[in-house]
Amino acid sequence: MVTAQAVASRVTDPELPMLTLADLGVLREVSEEDGKVVVAITPTYSGCPAMDTMRDDLVHALRAAGYAEVEVRTVLRPAWSSDWITEDGRRKLAEAGISPPGAAPRRSVPVPLTLGPPARRVRCPRCGSAETERLSEFGATACKALHRCRACREPFEHVKEI
Repeated sequence: MVTAQAVASRVTDPELPMLTLADLGVLREVSEEDGKVVVAITPTYSGCPAMDTMRDDLVHALRAAGYAEVEVRTVLRPAWSSDWITEDGRRKLAEAGISPPGAAPRRSVPVPLTLGPPARRVRCPRCGSAETERLSEFGATACKALHRCRACREPFEHVKEI
């Protein structure tokens, strides 16, 4: 029998299907407790609408692999960070035409108020140019923003730094 960890690590994200939940850093832990597989996942955003699908996909994959009892737990602390996306995951995003996130901002308390565009330039995943502009803070999902490259003129999504 394939290990529960191996099975869970192959489940893909419903919103970014080029990534596994492990690539995305959402899959936190897989263990066996009292004959039951327990999987811990963390949402990228509080209230992420994909969580139910992730949970269902994990349960289905594990049961199909022969694990009769499966429990998926949501872990909120520590909160997910885009820094948890693996290097392989970042490569897969870029290959799919989605700009991967840079380093997540380090928050201080109190959070400083910034007016104007972000200091970091997002690179175009198609041509590599840093001459890009943000068209919308939100793309197809809350964790992505819509950008356009000024060099090749192509629109693209960017996974936000969180």
